[in-house]
Amino acid sequence: MACDSRPHSTYPEDVNYEWVLTIRRVFETEASNQSAMTGFVLLGLSAHPKLEKTFFVLILLMYLVILLGNGLLIVVTLLDSRLHTPMYFFLGNLSFLDICYTTSSVPLVLDGFLTPRKTISFTGCAVQMFLSFAMGATECVLLGMMAFDRYVAICNPLRYPVVISKAAYVPMAVSSWAAGGVHSLVQISLAVQLPFCGDNVINHFTCEILAVLKLACADISINVISMGVANVIFLGVPVLFIFVSYIFILTTILKIPSAEGRKKAFSTCSAHLTVVVIFYGTILFMYGKPKSKDPLGADKQDVSDKLISLFCGLLTPMLNPIIYSLRNKDVKTAVKNLVSQKYFAQ
Repeated sequence: MACDSRPHSTYPEDVNYEWVLTIRRVFETEASNQSAMTGFVLLGLSAHPKLEKTFFVLILLMYLVILLGNGLLIVVTLLDSRLHTPMYFFLGNLSFLDICYTTSSVPLVLDGFLTPRKTISFTGCAVQMFLSFAMGATECVLLGMMAFDRYVAICNPLRYPVVISKAAYVPMAVSSWAAGGVHSLVQISLAVQLPFCGDNVINHFTCEILAVLKLACADISINVISMGVANVIFLGVPVLFIFVSYIFILTTILKIPSAEGRKKAFSTCSAHLTVVVIFYGTILFMYGKPKSKDPLGADKQDVSDKLISLFCGLLTPMLNPIIYSLRNKDVKTAVKNLVSQKYFAQ
């Protein structure tokens, strides 16, 4: 007697067994997908393993320069009493901000260059996105605050001690950090509520929010609108404020009768203006450059986009302490005094 090879079942005889198995597979696959989305895979340069070691060394060197340069600026602004002024207080905040911003992503990038399978948990991804978003938004606001500080110092020097007093510049810095944190919390809260039930491969070195949103299997229009509004508030408004401030600053400087006076006045804000141009210039370059229309060159374009985004994120934090050191006699003097004190102390 022929035996039925199908497993015994409690399903009625009139139910199509193959149909039942198909439905079961669908539900099992869906459940597997949902349970698997506890983390993400970071693609990075996985398709180009020969480049990973080279970029590991390069990124590590840039990161060390960022830590050393910004760390040194923080130390000298704390230890040298001559630098206990509003401008250097903001500069210390900017240096600490740059350290936090790069530390939120660079260790993950470096680890990815050395790890064959670059994974990150869902929670870890959310934390990394929060920190990156918060630091980026805070820097936009802080650069605006620093522009206001320079505006008052040059356009209303007699009122500067009153307008930019400690009771004013400390809350200004705190509000910059608070605004960046609230903005990031809103954006990340909206992102983590999305269902991720498909591919979990992020085509980037880190949890870049636009790359993460592409993996969502739901409508992301609210996220896009929210980010658009945030870009206007945290990019557009500070840029407009800085632009107007420097119009007044330049107008005031040009009215100074002596060339030496004009040079001295401009030197007090040239470092900040340089940092602003580099910071917003890299953002404009990253998001404003045209995309390749050649489908055959899509892979090269994709790799270059990721590398440009990575290096642009490191460029400003690395150059900030160099710019403020080279163009500022007070900082150079403070660094020399600090080094000489350490040398003679030994």
